[in-house]
Amino acid sequence: MPIIINIDVMLAKRKMQSQELAEKIGITQANLSILKNGKAKAIKISTLEAICTALDCQPGDILEFKP
Repeated sequence: MPIIINIDVMLAKRKMQSQELAEKIGITQANLSILKNGKAKAIKISTLEAICTALDCQPGDILEFKP
């Protein structure tokens, strides 16, 4: 998949656990895991906004395109 999801990188930079992020943004741990592992087919803009708010980052810090 050419779109890489770097949630793990941002979690490490912010010293935050996946469980804490899932609770802050209001999704299940399982759904967050699907996002982190690149298995998701789509992501809602509202979810991306919540992730960026919780991790104090920009969408470009989380999403990366590699052809």
